[in-house]
Amino acid sequence: MLAFIEQNIATLIISLILILIVTAIIVNMVKNKKKGKSSCGCGCSGCSMYKNCHKN
Repeated sequence: MLAFIEQNIATLIISLILILIVTAIIVNMVKNKKKGKSSCGCGCSGCSMYKNCHKN
């Protein structure tokens, strides 16, 4: 097991960094969704998909 880790340490580190980055992005998107912010970055007033995002 130790030999496997030693041979693949670079791959393991890069994979861990990518997992952390993706997790941070998802957490940020969930927080923004709970705050009612749009994920597209523009206002909802001119968006044709407004009714699909805001079902009131």
